[in-house]
Amino acid sequence: QVQLVESGGGLVQAGGSLRLSCAASGRTFTTYAMGWFRQAPGKEREFVGAISKNGANTYYPDSMKGRFAISRDNAKNTVYLQMNSLKPEDTAIYYCAAKYGSGWFIRSYEYDYWGQGTQVTVSS
Repeated sequence: QVQLVESGGGLVQAGGSLRLSCAASGRTFTTYAMGWFRQAPGKEREFVGAISKNGANTYYPDSMKGRFAISRDNAKNTVYLQMNSLKPEDTAIYYCAAKYGSGWFIRSYEYDYWGQGTQVTVSS
């Protein structure tokens, strides 16, 4: 069982930056690949990016490349999402998720555990 708690969301002006954190419970964090997703009101959940269990590999959809970066600190059981040059359309609830195993995963149904989400609001 893994519990995930996101933090770091808030209100930011367009062009600003935020770093989200996702703290995981348990002593098996290094066996989980991690992902970030977001969901805006009235829209489907969207894949933001993923990182392998050892942090060596990351994957982003084309729409997220260049502005978003995922990292992890396995000693702290924490994964991060650095978001730069934020736009109003980035406004959403951001979720982290954990998937047991190697590699990275882009589909929400592949993930085993989810956090409760943190709200990010970008004002114009």
